[in-house]
Amino acid sequence: MPTLSMFYGIIIRMYAEKGGQHNIPHIHAAFSGHEIVVDLTGNIIEGDFPKGKLKLLLAWIEIHHEELEANWKLLCDGEPAFKIEPLK
Repeated sequence: MPTLSMFYGIIIRMYAEKGGQHNIPHIHAAFSGHEIVVDLTGNIIEGDFPKGKLKLLLAWIEIHHEELEANWKLLCDGEPAFKIEPLK
């Protein structure tokens, strides 16, 4: 699963799941043993995250929404994803 970005200990990955469990565009994020799946509008699909880190993750998703959509399309088309700037 390609890593799109890393910041404040949060690792963000994305992969297209053709016929998979989550049919909507989404990301997977991990932080210190916590894992969460969030769609590109910020809705939690599954998992949990510490409250402060979740706020950072949701802010990052909002800032980079267009880039995330572009990466989802690339991955669905069998192309590699590109890196996205971390939250600073």
